[in-house]
Amino acid sequence: MAETEIIDVSEIVEKQKLSGFLIGLVVISWIITFFDGFDMISIGFIAKPIMTQFKLDPVQMGNVFSIGLVGTLIGGFGLGWIADRVGRRPAVIYATGAFGVLTILLAFANGYASLLVLRLIDGIAIGGMLPVAWALNIEYAPRKYRSTIVTVIMIGYSFGAAMGGPVANWLLPIYNWPAVFVFGGVLSLVAALALFAMLPESVRFLTTKRRDPARIAAIVRRIAPQRKIPAGARFVLADEGAKTSDFKPAILFQGELKWITPMMWIAYIFSSMTAFFLANWGPIVIMSLGFSREAANWSATANSIGGALGGLLLMRFTDNRGAIAITLMPLIAIPLLLIIGLGDTAPVNILGLSLFFYVQFFAVLFLIGGHFGLHSIAGIFYPSAYRGNGAGWATSVAKIGSIAGPFIGGFILSSSLPKPEIFAVLAICPAVFVICIFVVGTLHSRLLRREAAMPAGGAAMAPGE
Repeated sequence: MAETEIIDVSEIVEKQKLSGFLIGLVVISWIITFFDGFDMISIGFIAKPIMTQFKLDPVQMGNVFSIGLVGTLIGGFGLGWIADRVGRRPAVIYATGAFGVLTILLAFANGYASLLVLRLIDGIAIGGMLPVAWALNIEYAPRKYRSTIVTVIMIGYSFGAAMGGPVANWLLPIYNWPAVFVFGGVLSLVAALALFAMLPESVRFLTTKRRDPARIAAIVRRIAPQRKIPAGARFVLADEGAKTSDFKPAILFQGELKWITPMMWIAYIFSSMTAFFLANWGPIVIMSLGFSREAANWSATANSIGGALGGLLLMRFTDNRGAIAITLMPLIAIPLLLIIGLGDTAPVNILGLSLFFYVQFFAVLFLIGGHFGLHSIAGIFYPSAYRGNGAGWATSVAKIGSIAGPFIGGFILSSSLPKPEIFAVLAICPAVFVICIFVVGTLHSRLLRREAAMPAGGAAMAPGE
């Protein structure tokens, strides 16, 4: 009887080049992440007319921002759990369709209570999709491209968030704020249909779960057309060994993960606090400094693009140097935030623009660039058996900061604290971020050195082993 051939799927994934298959996966993931970002952040650009129509104060509006982020926390836990059981593909498709429908329903909100309820449920779908999409792409990407690919995908989120400003400036004078939600929701539904037609399931997930070998073989042939797959071949993941599929939170703290996981979570909390304060309250804070609504919206758009640029600047350093490269971004952001908060940049004009806008642009570039760096490493330390849970738990715990940022911002804006000094207070967040990610980066460098010292063909050791 012929011996069954064993095929190492991880080796095939690792040796693949930037093929049309991999590029296509990144493109479709970028598109859905674009609409995820638009649907999540666009409310910040239309907050003022919503507050006016429903007579909301800053604290109430802060609650509307924060309740959506509570939803993303729930979604990160829930969708990560689902994705590790039924698959990445169905989790991403259904989440995208759900947030498309719910974003449209937000256009029909008739008061504070309905805004809170719809924003909460919408946030569950929005927050659940992102970590699962990262996990899917990480499981198809060779190690040398993983941070780059996740960063490129997250640039879709930034560009989607950035589009909120131009779309709001276009639609508000004609159709008022509900049109912005309808615009984002309809296009998200179109993206869900495209996903149904084009999105593959993770080949690592299928192999870990010992799903249909014919389906795995078909995907392997797309990744490596030259590879011959005999009938009856058995597929394994040599770089992960035998991993349990029964997820328990304690798994996230085994071995070196006992330091990596909590430090990642704390860094994520403080980074998210800054990112979502700026995303939700940024336009209103800028208007409170005396600038027009149009200028505030365009500034927020420029800041989103700047954050994407920061991610692009960082991604190859992260792939080549490891997580330690991320520390530079928040470190540079700290003095820039202090300059805005403690200096007097608004009256100074350069080339027709206030110096405030220039300094804020670079501060956000480094803040959000560092945040992108966290996204790019959120799932790399966990094996395929529970990568969805690992990334989902990290991004869900991060929502503590995401929720706190807008919520605290509402109270600060209602207080007597001078508005520029808010930026100086924010400098605390990247300072904590630097310390935590330095610890993670140091451990990651050790893991990379250990991997480089292993003999060719040896199975890489995961941090939890």
